[in-house]
Amino acid sequence: MSGHSKWSQIKRQKGAADVKRGVAFSKLTNAIIIAARSGGDPNSNFSLKMMIEKARAANMPKENIERAIKRGTGEISGAQVEEVLYEAIGPGGIGIIISAATDNRNRTNSEIKNVLTKAGAKLASLGAITYQFERMGKFLIDLDPPAGGQNHEYLELKVIDAGAQDLEEIDSVLTVYTAPRGLENVKRSLEQDGVVIREPSLTWEPKNLIQISDKTEAQKILNLMEALDNLDDVTAVFANFDIKD
Repeated sequence: MSGHSKWSQIKRQKGAADVKRGVAFSKLTNAIIIAARSGGDPNSNFSLKMMIEKARAANMPKENIERAIKRGTGEISGAQVEEVLYEAIGPGGIGIIISAATDNRNRTNSEIKNVLTKAGAKLASLGAITYQFERMGKFLIDLDPPAGGQNHEYLELKVIDAGAQDLEEIDSVLTVYTAPRGLENVKRSLEQDGVVIREPSLTWEPKNLIQISDKTEAQKILNLMEALDNLDDVTAVFANFDIKD
C-alpha cells in the first residue's frame, strides 16, 4: 500500500455524513439491481449482501430494497441498468477512476464529461489509469469504544490472522484492506468474534500518490471529486492524489 491519502479520509467523512442524512436512494437502487443479477439471495451473493447493508445503513425502506432485488433478478421489469467504469486525468496529472451505474449511458457520459471539462480534466483511454491502482476489498472498524471489547493491539493481530493484507489506524477508525476475493472470508471471521464491520466494499487503491502542494490546485481537485460524487449515476470515485493539511 502507498499509504493514507487525504482523499481517503475525506471520502470516509463524507460517507459517514451521507449515511446520517440518507444517500440518494437512486444510487443504492442501481447498485442493488446490478448486484442482484448474480442471484437474489444475499446469503449466497456477497456483493448483494454488501449493497443491502449499505442501503439499510442509509435508512432505505425495505420495500425499495426488495423491489430493486426483483428488478435485478428479472422478477419485475424496468429499465436496463449497466455498470460502467470511466478513467480520467485530472488537474496536476492525477488519475481518477469513476464507477457508475446507469440506465442511460449517453446521459451518464455527457454528465461526467461536462464535470471533467469544467475542471480542466479529461477522459482517458481504457486501461490508461487503472494500472496505477490495485483492486482491493476494504472495510472499517471503529476503535472507540474498543471493537468487540478488545484492545487495539489484539484486534489488529486478529485482523491480520483473519487474512487481511494491510491496515491503517486514523482517528480511532481502523481501515482494513483485503484481497478482492478474500473480503467475504475476512469479514465473516471477524464478525464471528464479535467485531462490528462497517462499509465493506471493493475499492481501487492507488499504488502511488501524487502530492499536491498548490492550494488553488488542491481546491480545484477537491471540487472536482465532490462534483463527480454528487452525480446521480456515479457510485464511487477513486483518485491517486494527496494534499497537505
